[in-house]
Amino acid sequence: MLEVIPSGKILGATIAGLDLAHPLSDADFTAVRDALGAHGVLRFPKQQLTAQQLVDFSARFGKLEINVANTYQEPGLPQIMILSNMLENGKPIGLSDAGQSWHTDMSYSRTIALANVLYGIKIPRRDGKTLGNTEFCNMHAAYDGLPDELRQKLEGKTVLHDFNKFWEMMRREKGSQRPPLTEAQRKTKPPVSHPIFLTHPLTGRRVLYANPGYAMRINELPEKESDGILEFLFAHQTQPAYRYAHTWEEGDLMLWEDIGTIHNAVADYAPHEHRLIKRCQVMASDFGEHFAQ
Repeated sequence: MLEVIPSGKILGATIAGLDLAHPLSDADFTAVRDALGAHGVLRFPKQQLTAQQLVDFSARFGKLEINVANTYQEPGLPQIMILSNMLENGKPIGLSDAGQSWHTDMSYSRTIALANVLYGIKIPRRDGKTLGNTEFCNMHAAYDGLPDELRQKLEGKTVLHDFNKFWEMMRREKGSQRPPLTEAQRKTKPPVSHPIFLTHPLTGRRVLYANPGYAMRINELPEKESDGILEFLFAHQTQPAYRYAHTWEEGDLMLWEDIGTIHNAVADYAPHEHRLIKRCQVMASDFGEHFAQ
């Protein structure tokens, strides 16, 4: 029987009593979706899933993205991105997601993301300690915590998001093997603009939607003023009071929503400390044209 166990923190809950290798009943799906809205980040422990079962579970929540820059896909299932620091015959088997800094996936896309689904297969440890935590910040709380004057000033404004900003930042990370984006890839994902505040489709509440990874500028403000406000917003939304960290265990399936959270993969493990995670990206296209431009 499904049980929702809140973390007691600003985000996070564990969902017990579900074997995700089997399709969710309609009642269980509704309960999980409600918990996702209420807690933002959900953990389903001790799962044993095939790649197809991972896709089937993820697709219950919406259309799955095939990433424009993903050269590390599950054979026959391009909806799955492989995240790993492992090598096979001297070549990476997956894309490294460590040290990414704070971001929310797909804000650079005209259709934004609803949720991430990550399945932990191999998790690094050192001296009994799990490495490679995923950290989150709560964008409902970040919006609520804005000074009233700034919230009023920014109401109705839009922010430009650029995929290449984040990609180049990742290429500068030590040991990165990411190539630059090709011209074709950049044309596929040109910069796009979204409202700086969104009404969340699961909660009906307002959220701040301007993350450090992809947000470039506030379109309606002079560049210098935009730069100053974005610098403030990036520091504001990542303050410790809004944070929650997930400690991975092998067999964890993590489901988190991307509109009301931002996240960061902690790079505290070495190349020989192996990590293997499979990921699906759920888009927000089912929630109408406001989220599917």
